[in-house]
Amino acid sequence: MEQARLEAFSDGVFAVAITLLALDLAVAGPGHDSLATQLGDRWPSYAAYVVSFFTIGITWVNHHTLFKSFAIVDRMLLFLNLTLLMFIVAIPFGTATMAAYLRHGGNDAHLAAAIYAAILEGMAVSFSAIFFWSVRNDRRRHEPLQPDTVRSALVRFGAGMFVYLAAIAIAFVSAPAALVVITVVAVYYVFEHTPTADAQATLK
Repeated sequence: MEQARLEAFSDGVFAVAITLLALDLAVAGPGHDSLATQLGDRWPSYAAYVVSFFTIGITWVNHHTLFKSFAIVDRMLLFLNLTLLMFIVAIPFGTATMAAYLRHGGNDAHLAAAIYAAILEGMAVSFSAIFFWSVRNDRRRHEPLQPDTVRSALVRFGAGMFVYLAAIAIAFVSAPAALVVITVVAVYYVFEHTPTADAQATLK
């Protein structure tokens, strides 16, 4: 199966998802509250937009970096990648839902933040499953990773799964705090944690 076709499809889905985020940024327009008031009232939408934009963007960067190391594409990888993309496309829904309820607080805000964190948890689990697929068979990578590198990479690469789980729990205590935790994960993955041959050489 052609890897270029898989990556082109994935890039298209990432592009659509990141574009959909902007649809929730519109204001009501003239005839309502002043523009300044509307912008102030919609601060949760802008905060959630920034976090989600960089989360999707950083995931795309790491997706590109990881897939460069793959030597083959099989049916299992296609379905794992589809699962990842399913959660990527759901991020705009989670973003809009959280933004709508965050400012009002209460149980709905807690649930909205938990849903958002759960979507990101699904994304993290799917991404980690793709990495796990790649190290189960040496033929799947251009440069097989050593066992020590695999163990270290699993911890660094999969750390987001555990933090997103914590964010789900935190959401039921404080929705804004859950958003802060999610932001920290995005910052963490700005730095290189994708296991590659170069990273392996560095760790030796």
